[in-house]
Amino acid sequence: MPSQPICDLRTADVLEPCTIVIFGASGDLTSRKLIPALYSMFIQDRMPTPFTIVGCSRTNMNDEEFREKLLAGYRETEMDLTRWHEFAANLHYRPIIYDTASFQQLAAYLRQLDQETQTKGNRIFDLSVPPRLYAVIATLLGQAGLAEEQNHGNGWARIIVEKPFGRDLQSAIELNATLHQYFQEEQIFRIDHYLAKETVQNTLIFRFANSIFEPIWNRNHIDFVGVVAAEELGVGSRAGYYETSGVLRDMFQNHLMQLLVLTAMEPPWNFTADAVQDEKAKVIRSLRQFSSEQGSRICLGQYSAGSNHGEPLIGYRSEQGVKPDSLTPTFALMEVYIDNWRWHNVPFYLISGKRLPRKETKIVIQFKEVPTRLFREILGETIHANRLIIETYPDEAIRLTFLTKTPGTSICLRPMTMDFAYREHYKGATLDAYARVLLDCMEGDHMLFWREDGIELSWAFLDPILRECEECRANDQHLHFYPAGTWGPEPARKTVGLLLDD
Repeated sequence: MPSQPICDLRTADVLEPCTIVIFGASGDLTSRKLIPALYSMFIQDRMPTPFTIVGCSRTNMNDEEFREKLLAGYRETEMDLTRWHEFAANLHYRPIIYDTASFQQLAAYLRQLDQETQTKGNRIFDLSVPPRLYAVIATLLGQAGLAEEQNHGNGWARIIVEKPFGRDLQSAIELNATLHQYFQEEQIFRIDHYLAKETVQNTLIFRFANSIFEPIWNRNHIDFVGVVAAEELGVGSRAGYYETSGVLRDMFQNHLMQLLVLTAMEPPWNFTADAVQDEKAKVIRSLRQFSSEQGSRICLGQYSAGSNHGEPLIGYRSEQGVKPDSLTPTFALMEVYIDNWRWHNVPFYLISGKRLPRKETKIVIQFKEVPTRLFREILGETIHANRLIIETYPDEAIRLTFLTKTPGTSICLRPMTMDFAYREHYKGATLDAYARVLLDCMEGDHMLFWREDGIELSWAFLDPILRECEECRANDQHLHFYPAGTWGPEPARKTVGLLLDD
């Protein structure tokens, strides 16, 4: 079999010159994620030529102060800063307030910068700001004429919106409507960085480029599917946001739902953004209405005081900014079903929680057990079934577990794992998730982003569950407490145990 890689036969597009405008440039997300991502692209020669980055926020700074503030935060890190000053020459800063006059001045400044740097009027607007400002900034950009795209294919405008995209169906619809007052759907990039992880992207290739898996990827051969996003850390400094969202809004509507649809979707007719997005939407439309009578269930939990690795940990209600009687869930387990031919009556377990024993993110495909009659006399009634794990953390890896006979005269079966880990096979520099989505936005590729219908369909499924959970908050018997450092509340432990190697 050929050992050489099979690569994209299409000619790689040269990135068009552009200006990246970052709103919220004085904030943590910009310094921790966005600028390091752009710098990593720069030192790997993945940025367009020319390019300009303009930071915008209400903090008063000039270009040099902005550059120095960023550099000061990186001096104690492992970042390779040998080309920083070359990169920083492209960094600019513009103080801004959120009113019409300020955005008109920003528009004039960007036009002037275009002429100086020859970026041809191509602009990306990255909203690294609190969600309440998404609609405000989009409207002000539109009113200032910054959402308009020039004729003759010269001068495009794109807007990146971070999650959370709304807090329920109605707010998501309203936000989409506001964006569409000035931006077309192809100009909008709703970011979910989980989708840019290499292993997540590889899920589609793994399924559809290998003929041995797709024929058994269905209810006839698969017992259950699990999607786990476990977090070792607590709420930390995010209590203000978390108290109004909880684990369902924070993780389920976006990250876990995306991993579910990638696992369950049908083969797209071709490998293009619209074709893939169409199949994702079909999966969400096929989700069975959430009802205990229909087999669905949910278990909510909140971490209390506990310990992990020998360190004492406080409970959620003792975190700074959390109400002492808070009923906000920090853990959830959902069992859902997809009512289509492929997945009828196969349970999908979605699990996420804070203050669990370790950070772990993976998709578990549990195959059905083999008939035991052949081995019953010597091995008993139970033979462990095959399991496929697509892991994004702590390793980016794909692992397949199967049984083999231990050498010797007796019949003794032993589970073995055949695995592929990215770090063992690819040693070169790679782009992180934020760099990948920024690159795709520059290319105008929507493959890794939410489309409008996908956002609204996922909220439509989750909305009734959220309402039921919030209506029952007055009765705390629906919220189960679990010690920090354990695998969630007791009613969820059996299911969690099915998905973990512990």
